[in-house]
Amino acid sequence: MLHSLYVIHSRQTDPRHNLALEELLLHRVKPGECILYLWQNQHTVVIGRNQHAENECRIQALEADGGHLVRRLSGGGAVYHDLGNLNFTFLVTGEDYDVAKQTETILRAVQLVGIHAEKNGRNDLTVDGQKFSGHAYYRTGNQCYHHGTLMVAVDMAPLEKYLNVSPLKLQAKGVQSVRSRVANLRDFRPELTIQELEEALETAFSQVYGLPVQSLRYEDLDQQALAEGQARFSRPEWIYGDSRPMAVSREARFDWGLLRLDYDQQNGVITQAALWSDGLDADFLSQVPQLIQGCPLEAEALRARLSGQPDSVEEVTDGIVTLLTRNEETL
Repeated sequence: MLHSLYVIHSRQTDPRHNLALEELLLHRVKPGECILYLWQNQHTVVIGRNQHAENECRIQALEADGGHLVRRLSGGGAVYHDLGNLNFTFLVTGEDYDVAKQTETILRAVQLVGIHAEKNGRNDLTVDGQKFSGHAYYRTGNQCYHHGTLMVAVDMAPLEKYLNVSPLKLQAKGVQSVRSRVANLRDFRPELTIQELEEALETAFSQVYGLPVQSLRYEDLDQQALAEGQARFSRPEWIYGDSRPMAVSREARFDWGLLRLDYDQQNGVITQAALWSDGLDADFLSQVPQLIQGCPLEAEALRARLSGQPDSVEEVTDGIVTLLTRNEETL
């Protein structure tokens, strides 16, 4: 049961620092505590844990304009951040993890600034059908976080300049472009500021949980661990992943997300594989290439390999098996 609420604001706009601070808070939070972390990234594309960097982002254009590409721990899709966007993260241990309450905090904060918002789908918040907030989730052991974006006054032009969105994803959403399905909160209340929204979030946080909010001091954090985390999030091997070319590449859209599997095979057995996905089950998806290496390309064998894992998710396993065993002409 929660007994303490904390809030902390990042002092930097460097995405590598901010992701490292998020990870540090994840490991720091104790049972009975919930931390609300508020942060902003300058000129950044953030991709999900298992996404293919070059497929999701026009990296050369971004870097030529002085931008940053980073990869987060959680699943989900690529997003563009500038200082017109406010990021939030709820950090809590498993027994107190409550996505409904956490989402209610965001919705109430937006209502407090005079805008009627609603939840739409698994991880989007919308106003009049247009998305202003996307969410993703991560858990390691008993440590959990729920984070997302709040678009207040984001420059929309870079969304199309830097982001590559799969036609399969746009088709599933019934829209022509990523820009056509998103909106800024200032579209509905032009005078809204980031500071006003931050204050509303702290008020809503206290109201929803019925507890006072205390400030978490930046100075009390482990600065060495923070620096080490920032170095990890800066490493090219983390940002770009394993993108070696393989003989076969298959891609499909499922209810839980987009899935691409690249693999080599010999005599009907997978010899190496790579997986790319915007699915939310980040840890399980990241394990799949190693799990299926050496496995026959047969539904029963694949399902046995995948279903026995602690993080396995039935609908994701079904999608992987379907994609690998379906005839080419039916893909």
